[in-house]
Amino acid sequence: MDNMNILVVDDEIEYRQVLKIILDKRGYDTDTAANGEEALRMIKKKNYDLILTDLLMDKMDGVELLKRVKKINENIQVIIITGYGTIENAVEAIKKGAYNYFVKSHAPGILLKDIKKIKEMLLSKKKDKHLNEGFILDSKSEKFKECIHIAKKAADSNANILILGESGVGKEVIANYIHVCSSREKEKFMPINCSAFAESLLESELFGHEKGAFTGAIERRIGKLESVKGGTLFLDEVGDISLNTQVKLLRVLENRRIERIGSNNSIDVNFGLISATNKNISDEIFRGSFREDFFYRISTITIEIPPLRERREDIINLIDFFLNKSKLKYNKEIDHVEDGVMNFLRDYHYPGNIRELKNIIEMLVVLSEGGYVLEKYLPKDKNENRHSLQKINIIKPLKEMRNEIEAEYIKKVLDICENNISKAARELKISRRQLFNKVTEYNLK
Repeated sequence: MDNMNILVVDDEIEYRQVLKIILDKRGYDTDTAANGEEALRMIKKKNYDLILTDLLMDKMDGVELLKRVKKINENIQVIIITGYGTIENAVEAIKKGAYNYFVKSHAPGILLKDIKKIKEMLLSKKKDKHLNEGFILDSKSEKFKECIHIAKKAADSNANILILGESGVGKEVIANYIHVCSSREKEKFMPINCSAFAESLLESELFGHEKGAFTGAIERRIGKLESVKGGTLFLDEVGDISLNTQVKLLRVLENRRIERIGSNNSIDVNFGLISATNKNISDEIFRGSFREDFFYRISTITIEIPPLRERREDIINLIDFFLNKSKLKYNKEIDHVEDGVMNFLRDYHYPGNIRELKNIIEMLVVLSEGGYVLEKYLPKDKNENRHSLQKINIIKPLKEMRNEIEAEYIKKVLDICENNISKAARELKISRRQLFNKVTEYNLK
Protein backbone atom coordinates (compact mmCIF):
# COMPACT_ATOMS: atom_id res chain seq x y z
CA MET A 1 0.00 0.00 0.00
CA ASP A 2 1.85 3.09 -1.26
CA ASN A 3 -1.04 5.34 -0.33
CA MET A 4 -4.21 5.62 1.71
CA ASN A 5 -7.58 6.95 0.57
CA ILE A 6 -8.98 9.27 3.26
CA LEU A 7 -12.34 11.07 3.32
CA VAL A 8 -12.74 14.13 5.57
CA VAL A 9 -16.37 14.84 6.54
CA ASP A 10 -17.13 18.18 8.23
CA ASP A 11 -19.79 20.84 7.71
CA GLU A 12 -17.21 23.59 8.40
CA ILE A 13 -15.54 24.20 5.03
CA GLU A 14 -12.46 25.89 6.57
CA TYR A 15 -11.70 22.96 8.89
CA ARG A 16 -12.10 20.25 6.27
CA GLN A 17 -9.93 22.18 3.81
CA VAL A 18 -7.19 22.64 6.43
CA LEU A 19 -7.22 18.91 7.16
CA LYS A 20 -7.06 18.13 3.44
CA ILE A 21 -3.98 20.36 3.00
CA ILE A 22 -2.24 18.72 5.99
CA LEU A 23 -3.02 15.18 4.76
CA ASP A 24 -2.18 15.90 1.11
CA LYS A 25 1.25 17.18 2.20
CA ARG A 26 1.86 13.82 3.92
CA GLY A 27 1.13 12.02 0.64
CA TYR A 28 -2.36 10.78 1.48
CA ASP A 29 -5.09 10.75 -1.19
CA THR A 30 -7.67 13.01 0.48
CA ASP A 31 -11.25 13.90 -0.48
CA THR A 32 -13.77 16.00 1.44
CA ALA A 33 -17.52 15.92 2.04
CA ALA A 34 -19.74 18.57 3.60
CA ASN A 35 -22.15 16.17 5.33
CA GLY A 36 -22.92 12.53 6.02
CA GLU A 37 -25.20 12.00 3.02
CA GLU A 38 -22.57 13.30 0.60
CA ALA A 39 -19.97 11.11 2.32
CA LEU A 40 -22.08 7.96 1.89
CA ARG A 41 -22.52 8.65 -1.82
CA MET A 42 -18.74 9.05 -2.20
CA ILE A 43 -18.00 5.88 -0.20
CA LYS A 44 -20.19 3.86 -2.58
CA LYS A 45 -18.16 5.14 -5.55
CA LYS A 46 -14.61 4.90 -4.18
CA ASN A 47 -12.70 2.57 -1.88
CA TYR A 48 -11.73 4.57 1.22
CA ASP A 49 -9.42 3.24 3.93
CA LEU A 50 -10.24 5.89 6.54
CA ILE A 51 -13.07 8.33 7.29
CA LEU A 52 -12.38 11.39 9.48
CA THR A 53 -15.79 12.71 10.51
CA ASP A 54 -16.98 15.54 12.69
CA LEU A 55 -19.22 14.34 15.51
CA LEU A 56 -21.79 17.18 15.42
CA MET A 57 -23.32 17.79 11.99
CA ASP A 58 -26.81 18.63 10.78
CA LYS A 59 -29.16 15.82 9.58
CA MET A 60 -26.65 13.00 10.19
CA ASP A 61 -24.13 13.12 13.03
CA GLY A 62 -20.79 11.34 13.11
CA VAL A 63 -22.09 8.34 15.10
CA GLU A 64 -24.89 7.68 12.60
CA LEU A 65 -22.38 8.02 9.73
CA LEU A 66 -20.12 5.55 11.55
CA LYS A 67 -22.95 2.98 11.75
CA ARG A 68 -23.81 3.34 8.08
CA VAL A 69 -20.18 3.23 6.94
CA LYS A 70 -19.66 -0.03 8.83
CA LYS A 71 -22.74 -1.51 7.14
CA ILE A 72 -21.27 -0.67 3.73
CA ASN A 73 -17.79 -1.96 4.59
CA GLU A 74 -16.78 -2.94 8.11
CA ASN A 75 -13.09 -2.73 7.14
CA ILE A 76 -13.20 1.06 6.67
CA GLN A 77 -11.65 2.74 9.71
CA VAL A 78 -13.36 5.78 11.25
CA ILE A 79 -11.90 8.50 13.50
CA ILE A 80 -14.39 10.83 15.20
CA ILE A 81 -13.43 14.52 15.34
CA THR A 82 -14.90 16.30 18.34
CA GLY A 83 -14.65 19.24 20.76
CA TYR A 84 -14.00 19.06 24.50
CA GLY A 85 -17.71 19.26 25.30
CA THR A 86 -18.56 16.05 23.42
CA ILE A 87 -15.61 13.79 24.27
CA GLU A 88 -17.95 11.47 26.21
CA ASN A 89 -20.02 10.91 23.04
CA ALA A 90 -16.85 10.28 21.03
CA VAL A 91 -15.73 7.63 23.53
CA GLU A 92 -19.15 6.01 23.13
CA ALA A 93 -18.57 5.97 19.36
CA ILE A 94 -15.40 3.90 19.89
CA LYS A 95 -17.55 1.23 21.51
CA LYS A 96 -19.60 1.21 18.32
CA GLY A 97 -16.62 0.61 16.07
CA ALA A 98 -14.68 3.88 15.71
CA TYR A 99 -10.89 3.50 15.73
CA ASN A 100 -10.36 6.55 17.95
CA TYR A 101 -11.39 10.18 18.45
CA PHE A 102 -9.47 13.42 17.90
CA VAL A 103 -10.13 16.70 19.73
CA LYS A 104 -10.17 19.63 17.30
CA SER A 105 -8.08 21.91 19.53
CA HIS A 106 -5.24 19.37 19.81
CA ALA A 107 -2.11 19.43 17.65
CA PRO A 108 -2.57 17.73 14.23
CA GLY A 109 0.44 15.53 15.01
CA ILE A 110 -1.70 13.43 17.37
CA LEU A 111 -4.13 12.70 14.54
CA LEU A 112 -1.29 11.97 12.11
CA LYS A 113 0.13 9.36 14.53
CA ASP A 114 -3.22 7.54 14.57
CA ILE A 115 -3.40 7.66 10.77
CA LYS A 116 0.12 6.24 10.54
CA LYS A 117 -0.89 3.37 12.87
CA ILE A 118 -3.92 2.62 10.67
CA LYS A 119 -1.71 2.59 7.57
CA GLU A 120 0.69 0.15 9.25
CA MET A 121 -2.23 -2.04 10.31
CA LEU A 122 -3.60 -2.13 6.76
CA LEU A 123 -0.15 -2.94 5.39
CA SER A 124 0.14 -5.81 7.88
CA LYS A 125 -3.26 -7.18 6.88
CA LYS A 126 -2.30 -7.00 3.22
CA LYS A 127 0.93 -8.91 3.89
CA ASP A 128 -0.94 -11.53 5.91
CA LYS A 129 -3.43 -11.93 3.07
CA HIS A 130 -0.65 -12.49 0.56
CA LEU A 131 1.09 -14.94 2.92
CA ASN A 132 -2.16 -16.86 3.40
CA GLU A 133 -2.82 -16.99 -0.31
CA GLY A 134 0.80 -17.93 -0.89
CA PHE A 135 0.34 -20.94 1.37
CA ILE A 136 -2.80 -22.02 -0.48
CA LEU A 137 -0.83 -21.73 -3.73
CA ASP A 138 2.02 -23.86 -2.32
CA SER A 139 1.14 -27.27 -3.75
CA LYS A 140 2.49 -30.80 -4.14
CA SER A 141 0.13 -31.44 -7.04
CA GLU A 142 1.76 -31.41 -10.48
CA LYS A 143 -1.54 -30.28 -12.03
CA PHE A 144 -1.88 -27.33 -9.70
CA LYS A 145 1.80 -26.40 -9.93
CA GLU A 146 1.40 -26.20 -13.70
CA CYS A 147 -1.53 -23.77 -13.19
CA ILE A 148 0.66 -21.55 -11.00
CA HIS A 149 3.46 -21.70 -13.58
CA ILE A 150 1.09 -20.57 -16.35
CA ALA A 151 -0.41 -17.88 -14.09
CA LYS A 152 3.06 -16.45 -13.36
CA LYS A 153 3.96 -16.35 -17.06
CA ALA A 154 0.57 -14.85 -17.94
CA ALA A 155 1.13 -12.08 -15.37
CA ASP A 156 4.21 -10.94 -17.31
CA SER A 157 2.04 -10.27 -20.37
CA ASN A 158 -0.83 -7.88 -20.91
CA ALA A 159 -3.00 -10.67 -22.30
CA ASN A 160 -6.63 -11.25 -21.33
CA ILE A 161 -6.82 -14.28 -19.03
CA LEU A 162 -9.71 -16.71 -18.48
CA ILE A 163 -9.71 -18.90 -15.36
CA LEU A 164 -11.89 -22.02 -15.47
CA GLY A 165 -12.79 -24.29 -12.57
CA GLU A 166 -15.54 -25.54 -10.31
CA SER A 167 -17.05 -23.36 -7.62
CA GLY A 168 -14.76 -23.07 -4.60
CA VAL A 169 -11.44 -24.02 -6.25
CA GLY A 170 -9.93 -20.58 -5.60
CA LYS A 171 -10.34 -18.74 -8.90
CA GLU A 172 -10.23 -15.32 -7.22
CA VAL A 173 -7.07 -16.31 -5.29
CA ILE A 174 -5.38 -17.18 -8.60
CA ALA A 175 -6.64 -13.95 -10.18
CA ASN A 176 -5.25 -11.90 -7.29
CA TYR A 177 -1.94 -13.79 -7.54
CA ILE A 178 -1.72 -12.87 -11.23
CA HIS A 179 -2.40 -9.22 -10.35
CA VAL A 180 0.28 -9.19 -7.63
CA CYS A 181 2.81 -10.72 -10.04
CA SER A 182 1.98 -8.26 -12.82
CA SER A 183 3.20 -4.75 -13.61
CA ARG A 184 -0.20 -3.50 -12.36
CA GLU A 185 0.48 -4.67 -8.78
CA LYS A 186 0.53 -1.15 -7.30
CA GLU A 187 -2.87 -0.32 -8.79
CA LYS A 188 -6.31 -1.64 -7.81
CA PHE A 189 -7.48 -5.24 -8.02
CA MET A 190 -11.22 -4.84 -8.64
CA PRO A 191 -13.42 -7.97 -8.49
CA ILE A 192 -17.00 -7.96 -9.81
CA ASN A 193 -19.37 -10.89 -9.38
CA CYS A 194 -21.31 -10.70 -12.65
CA SER A 195 -24.03 -13.10 -11.42
CA ALA A 196 -24.95 -10.75 -8.57
CA PHE A 197 -26.39 -8.06 -10.87
CA ALA A 198 -29.35 -7.82 -13.22
CA GLU A 199 -28.32 -6.88 -16.78
CA SER A 200 -29.06 -3.14 -16.47
CA LEU A 201 -27.39 -2.90 -13.06
CA LEU A 202 -24.29 -4.73 -14.28
CA GLU A 203 -23.92 -2.28 -17.17
CA SER A 204 -24.21 0.65 -14.77
CA GLU A 205 -21.65 -1.03 -12.48
CA LEU A 206 -19.22 -1.49 -15.37
CA PHE A 207 -19.76 1.61 -17.53
CA GLY A 208 -21.21 4.08 -15.04
CA HIS A 209 -24.02 6.49 -15.88
CA GLU A 210 -24.86 10.16 -16.09
CA LYS A 211 -27.39 11.87 -13.85
CA GLY A 212 -30.89 11.33 -15.25
CA ALA A 213 -29.79 8.54 -17.64
CA PHE A 214 -32.64 6.36 -16.33
CA THR A 215 -35.21 6.29 -13.55
CA GLY A 216 -33.37 6.37 -10.24
CA ALA A 217 -30.13 7.80 -11.68
CA ILE A 218 -30.12 10.79 -9.34
CA GLU A 219 -26.40 11.48 -9.76
CA ARG A 220 -23.45 10.65 -11.96
CA ARG A 221 -21.82 7.27 -11.24
CA ILE A 222 -18.28 6.33 -12.28
CA GLY A 223 -18.19 2.71 -13.47
CA LYS A 224 -15.59 0.07 -12.61
CA LEU A 225 -14.07 0.13 -16.11
CA GLU A 226 -13.24 3.79 -15.58
CA SER A 227 -12.36 3.78 -11.86
CA VAL A 228 -9.95 0.81 -12.05
CA LYS A 229 -7.42 3.28 -13.53
CA GLY A 230 -4.59 1.03 -14.69
CA GLY A 231 -5.38 -1.80 -12.29
CA THR A 232 -6.84 -5.25 -12.88
CA LEU A 233 -10.54 -5.91 -13.46
CA PHE A 234 -11.65 -9.39 -12.36
CA LEU A 235 -14.95 -10.49 -13.91
CA ASP A 236 -16.07 -13.43 -11.80
CA GLU A 237 -18.89 -15.63 -13.17
CA VAL A 238 -18.36 -14.09 -16.61
CA GLY A 239 -20.54 -16.87 -18.06
CA ASP A 240 -23.61 -15.11 -16.58
CA ILE A 241 -23.15 -11.90 -18.57
CA SER A 242 -25.99 -11.25 -21.03
CA LEU A 243 -25.36 -11.29 -24.79
CA ASN A 244 -26.12 -7.57 -25.01
CA THR A 245 -23.51 -6.71 -22.36
CA GLN A 246 -21.01 -9.10 -23.99
CA VAL A 247 -21.27 -7.06 -27.21
CA LYS A 248 -20.58 -3.82 -25.33
CA LEU A 249 -17.61 -5.31 -23.48
CA LEU A 250 -16.24 -6.73 -26.72
CA ARG A 251 -16.23 -3.22 -28.18
CA VAL A 252 -14.40 -1.91 -25.09
CA LEU A 253 -11.75 -4.61 -25.34
CA GLU A 254 -11.20 -3.74 -29.00
CA ASN A 255 -10.79 0.05 -28.64
CA ARG A 256 -10.25 0.59 -24.87
CA ARG A 257 -12.87 3.34 -24.77
CA ILE A 258 -16.21 3.53 -22.99
CA GLU A 259 -19.29 5.74 -22.87
CA ARG A 260 -21.20 6.18 -19.64
CA ILE A 261 -24.89 5.29 -19.90
CA GLY A 262 -26.69 8.46 -20.96
CA SER A 263 -23.59 10.07 -22.49
CA ASN A 264 -22.10 10.26 -25.99
CA ASN A 265 -18.63 11.24 -24.76
CA SER A 266 -15.94 8.57 -25.15
CA ILE A 267 -13.54 8.01 -22.26
CA ASP A 268 -10.19 6.21 -22.53
CA VAL A 269 -9.80 3.30 -20.09
CA ASN A 270 -6.78 1.30 -19.01
CA PHE A 271 -7.08 -2.05 -17.23
CA GLY A 272 -5.89 -5.63 -17.23
CA LEU A 273 -8.67 -8.20 -17.63
CA ILE A 274 -9.02 -11.52 -15.82
CA SER A 275 -12.28 -13.42 -16.19
CA ALA A 276 -13.48 -16.59 -14.47
CA THR A 277 -16.38 -19.02 -14.70
CA ASN A 278 -17.44 -22.45 -13.49
CA LYS A 279 -19.55 -22.98 -16.62
CA ASN A 280 -18.63 -25.02 -19.68
CA ILE A 281 -18.25 -22.14 -22.13
CA SER A 282 -18.25 -24.47 -25.17
CA ASP A 283 -21.73 -25.66 -24.16
CA GLU A 284 -22.86 -22.07 -23.60
CA ILE A 285 -21.62 -21.08 -27.08
CA PHE A 286 -23.41 -24.10 -28.60
CA ARG A 287 -26.65 -23.06 -26.84
CA GLY A 288 -26.26 -19.50 -28.10
CA SER A 289 -25.99 -17.93 -24.64
CA PHE A 290 -22.32 -16.93 -25.02
CA ARG A 291 -20.69 -15.19 -27.99
CA GLU A 292 -17.80 -17.05 -29.58
CA ASP A 293 -15.98 -13.83 -30.52
CA PHE A 294 -16.26 -12.55 -26.93
CA PHE A 295 -14.93 -15.88 -25.63
CA TYR A 296 -11.85 -15.68 -27.87
CA ARG A 297 -11.27 -12.07 -26.85
CA ILE A 298 -11.25 -12.80 -23.08
CA SER A 299 -9.29 -16.07 -23.29
CA THR A 300 -5.95 -15.23 -24.89
CA ILE A 301 -4.57 -17.38 -22.05
CA THR A 302 -6.77 -19.98 -20.35
CA ILE A 303 -5.99 -21.51 -16.95
CA GLU A 304 -8.04 -24.47 -15.78
CA ILE A 305 -7.81 -25.09 -12.02
CA PRO A 306 -8.21 -28.73 -10.94
CA PRO A 307 -10.82 -29.54 -8.28
CA LEU A 308 -9.57 -30.49 -4.82
CA ARG A 309 -10.39 -34.18 -5.38
CA GLU A 310 -7.74 -34.19 -8.15
CA ARG A 311 -5.05 -32.77 -5.87
CA ARG A 312 -5.56 -34.94 -2.79
CA GLU A 313 -1.85 -34.73 -1.95
CA ASP A 314 -2.53 -31.15 -0.76
CA ILE A 315 -5.44 -31.97 1.57
CA ILE A 316 -3.41 -32.63 4.76
CA ASN A 317 -1.50 -29.35 4.44
CA LEU A 318 -4.72 -27.47 3.73
CA ILE A 319 -6.38 -29.05 6.78
CA ASP A 320 -3.50 -27.91 8.99
CA PHE A 321 -3.53 -24.44 7.44
CA PHE A 322 -7.28 -23.84 7.90
CA LEU A 323 -7.22 -25.41 11.36
CA ASN A 324 -4.52 -23.00 12.57
CA LYS A 325 -6.22 -20.07 10.86
CA SER A 326 -9.59 -20.92 12.47
CA LYS A 327 -7.99 -21.28 15.92
CA LEU A 328 -6.71 -17.71 15.66
CA LYS A 329 -9.90 -16.34 14.11
CA TYR A 330 -12.17 -17.76 16.83
CA ASN A 331 -9.62 -17.61 19.68
CA LYS A 332 -9.89 -21.37 20.32
CA GLU A 333 -7.27 -23.66 21.84
CA ILE A 334 -7.22 -26.98 19.96
CA ASP A 335 -5.17 -29.81 21.52
CA HIS A 336 -6.67 -32.85 19.83
CA VAL A 337 -8.58 -33.78 16.68
CA GLU A 338 -10.49 -37.08 16.90
CA ASP A 339 -9.39 -39.79 14.47
CA GLY A 340 -12.84 -39.96 12.91
CA VAL A 341 -12.63 -36.27 12.01
CA MET A 342 -9.23 -36.65 10.33
CA ASN A 343 -10.38 -39.76 8.47
CA PHE A 344 -13.42 -37.91 7.18
CA LEU A 345 -11.44 -34.80 6.16
CA ARG A 346 -8.87 -36.95 4.34
CA ASP A 347 -11.39 -39.13 2.50
CA TYR A 348 -14.27 -36.74 1.72
CA HIS A 349 -14.66 -35.85 -1.98
CA TYR A 350 -15.33 -32.07 -1.46
CA PRO A 351 -17.82 -31.11 -4.16
CA GLY A 352 -17.46 -27.54 -2.84
CA ASN A 353 -13.65 -27.77 -3.10
CA ILE A 354 -11.32 -25.62 -0.94
CA ARG A 355 -14.16 -23.32 0.12
CA GLU A 356 -16.07 -26.32 1.51
CA LEU A 357 -13.00 -27.66 3.33
CA LYS A 358 -12.45 -24.23 4.93
CA ASN A 359 -16.11 -23.95 6.00
CA ILE A 360 -16.19 -27.46 7.52
CA ILE A 361 -13.04 -26.83 9.56
CA GLU A 362 -14.28 -23.44 10.78
CA MET A 363 -17.54 -25.04 11.91
CA LEU A 364 -15.69 -27.85 13.73
CA VAL A 365 -13.39 -25.38 15.50
CA VAL A 366 -16.31 -23.22 16.62
CA LEU A 367 -18.08 -26.31 18.04
CA SER A 368 -14.95 -27.78 19.64
CA GLU A 369 -15.14 -28.62 23.36
CA GLY A 370 -12.31 -28.48 25.87
CA GLY A 371 -9.70 -28.28 23.12
CA TYR A 372 -11.11 -31.31 21.28
CA VAL A 373 -12.42 -31.30 17.70
CA LEU A 374 -15.19 -33.90 17.90
CA GLU A 375 -16.46 -36.38 15.32
CA LYS A 376 -20.07 -35.93 16.49
CA TYR A 377 -20.09 -32.44 14.99
CA LEU A 378 -19.24 -33.60 11.47
CA PRO A 379 -22.04 -32.53 9.11
CA LYS A 380 -24.55 -35.41 9.22
CA ASP A 381 -25.66 -35.07 5.62
CA LYS A 382 -22.03 -35.32 4.48
CA ASN A 383 -21.52 -38.45 6.59
CA GLU A 384 -24.66 -39.98 5.17
CA ASN A 385 -23.81 -39.09 1.58
CA ARG A 386 -20.29 -40.52 1.58
CA HIS A 387 -21.56 -43.89 0.35
CA SER A 388 -24.92 -42.75 -1.00
CA LEU A 389 -24.02 -43.68 -4.60
CA GLN A 390 -23.74 -47.32 -3.52
CA LYS A 391 -27.43 -47.27 -2.52
CA ILE A 392 -28.77 -46.05 -5.88
CA ASN A 393 -30.88 -48.69 -7.62
CA ILE A 394 -33.00 -46.48 -9.89
CA ILE A 395 -31.25 -44.73 -12.78
CA LYS A 396 -32.49 -41.21 -13.52
CA PRO A 397 -31.41 -38.61 -16.06
CA LEU A 398 -28.43 -36.62 -14.74
CA LYS A 399 -30.30 -33.31 -14.98
CA GLU A 400 -33.19 -34.68 -12.91
CA MET A 401 -30.78 -35.96 -10.24
CA ARG A 402 -28.97 -32.61 -10.13
CA ASN A 403 -32.25 -30.77 -9.68
CA GLU A 404 -33.32 -33.08 -6.84
CA ILE A 405 -30.03 -32.61 -4.98
CA GLU A 406 -30.00 -28.85 -5.57
CA ALA A 407 -33.60 -28.48 -4.36
CA GLU A 408 -32.88 -30.49 -1.21
CA TYR A 409 -29.75 -28.48 -0.45
CA ILE A 410 -31.46 -25.11 -0.98
CA LYS A 411 -34.28 -26.21 1.32
CA LYS A 412 -31.77 -27.08 4.07
CA VAL A 413 -29.97 -23.75 3.71
CA LEU A 414 -33.29 -21.88 3.88
CA ASP A 415 -34.19 -23.81 7.05
CA ILE A 416 -30.84 -22.87 8.62
CA CYS A 417 -31.36 -19.22 7.61
CA GLU A 418 -34.96 -19.28 8.93
CA ASN A 419 -36.30 -18.63 5.40
CA ASN A 420 -34.41 -15.34 5.14
CA ILE A 421 -33.88 -15.16 1.35
CA SER A 422 -31.20 -12.44 1.51
CA LYS A 423 -29.14 -14.29 4.14
CA ALA A 424 -29.49 -17.63 2.32
CA ALA A 425 -28.41 -16.02 -0.98
CA ARG A 426 -25.28 -14.63 0.71
CA GLU A 427 -24.43 -18.05 2.15
CA LEU A 428 -24.96 -19.72 -1.25
CA LYS A 429 -22.86 -17.02 -2.99
CA ILE A 430 -25.64 -16.25 -5.49
CA SER A 431 -27.86 -13.22 -6.00
CA ARG A 432 -31.18 -12.84 -4.21
CA ARG A 433 -32.93 -12.90 -7.60
CA GLN A 434 -31.26 -16.21 -8.57
CA LEU A 435 -32.28 -17.80 -5.27
CA PHE A 436 -35.86 -16.55 -5.59
CA ASN A 437 -36.03 -18.10 -9.09
CA LYS A 438 -34.75 -21.41 -7.69
CA VAL A 439 -37.29 -21.34 -4.86
CA THR A 440 -40.06 -20.78 -7.41
CA GLU A 441 -38.72 -23.43 -9.82
CA TYR A 442 -38.51 -26.12 -7.12
CA ASN A 443 -41.74 -25.01 -5.39
CA LEU A 444 -39.95 -24.55 -2.05
CA LYS A 445 -42.30 -21.86 -0.71
